[in-house]
Amino acid sequence: MKTTRRNLLLGGLAAGAVSSAFLLKPKDRGADHTPYFRQLSKALDDDGISTPSLVIDQQKLRSNIATLKRHIGKRFDYRIVAKSLPSIPLLRLIMEEADTNRLMLFHQPFLSQVAEEIPGADVLMGKPMPVAAARTFYDRLANNNNSDNSASDNKGFDPARQLQWLVDSSARLQQYQSLAEQLGTTLRINIELDVGLHRGGVQNDPEFVEMLHLIESSEQLSLAGLMGYEPHVAKVPGDKIGHRNNAMAQYQHYITLAEQTLGRSIQDLTLNAGGSPTYQFYDEGNFPHNELAAGSCLVKPTDFDLPSLADHTAASWIATPVIKALDKTEIPGVDGLGSLMSAWNPNRRQTFFTYGGYWKAKPESPSGLSTNPVYGRSTNQEMYNGSASINLNQDDWIFLRPTQSEFVFLQFGDLIIVEGEKVIGRWPILKNT
Repeated sequence: MKTTRRNLLLGGLAAGAVSSAFLLKPKDRGADHTPYFRQLSKALDDDGISTPSLVIDQQKLRSNIATLKRHIGKRFDYRIVAKSLPSIPLLRLIMEEADTNRLMLFHQPFLSQVAEEIPGADVLMGKPMPVAAARTFYDRLANNNNSDNSASDNKGFDPARQLQWLVDSSARLQQYQSLAEQLGTTLRINIELDVGLHRGGVQNDPEFVEMLHLIESSEQLSLAGLMGYEPHVAKVPGDKIGHRNNAMAQYQHYITLAEQTLGRSIQDLTLNAGGSPTYQFYDEGNFPHNELAAGSCLVKPTDFDLPSLADHTAASWIATPVIKALDKTEIPGVDGLGSLMSAWNPNRRQTFFTYGGYWKAKPESPSGLSTNPVYGRSTNQEMYNGSASINLNQDDWIFLRPTQSEFVFLQFGDLIIVEGEKVIGRWPILKNT
């Protein structure tokens, strides 16, 4: 009897282990392209595109702009974050659709290009720049103005009216004052505040007051506004609204301190806040800032799959051709490992090598694709595995969704703009030099 019970017990445990293993076995996640991605594939094929490309769906982009405008309404001015949308034609479209000339820039070469190609832009720098970068901007602007004899002075970009330099400390402010004196020009200064992100910016009253006094006493500097960037509000654990309120209380403290120090209101200056993750936190209520900045939400890479952006849709993709399609998986140097992997996981059954790879992106279509953890990654020919449910052949397209836009968009040359089944434009990206 004891032996029988023991055998029954062992048999039950074995059956349970087999059952558990069966439950852990991966399911087939593969499927063919959806109608939307078949349409994108046709647009690329019809236009003769054959290399990895960054594709923007203009209809989805316009829908995201409309969503943003609906939230912001007339309560705030809107400033476009250009690093997330690094293309002059792309910026022009958004400026027109969103009815704004306000841009936020983060890179001196981008600033120089915007000054040349969008001379009517109102620019706020989104991070403190080394004073050498500021000098380079003015040198390049002077050279361009001297070489363009056909342009009249009143049509060009005027930094004294249209550009705000972000400054985060007394030490940097003194550098900018010296630069202004050397150039014989006026610099507009926007003071960066630390309202909870803890990535720099003014953190104490004495330094803030010192900076205000330095600006007021200088003939070369003028106060243009304040910036309180608070993306942490959407991501830190706990009460999001509580974190927002704490950030805004800190912002209001510095506004009040500035008005007491200067003896005047600063409500007519640029009081910037927000970002794609947080701009919808200001749909209702009264807040100290008067403008919101956002950019990534208009193309929505995967890093912005946040509850606060649930009503925005993905509008950008990496499209890359399949250059090799294999009906098995093989791992070099380990015979049989590929077969074992595919026997356990049906999503390792097929292998596809793409033109290029290792981007900051996640496979989107066909569904069920993944990189192989043993084979490794490649920027030249990326290996993806998929199940037998995927019908994907040589020269077909694989679509990936960028995890971010600001870096990824700069890797593919001209952006490919699609509308329905047609490529309607190739928009050059901003240059890094």
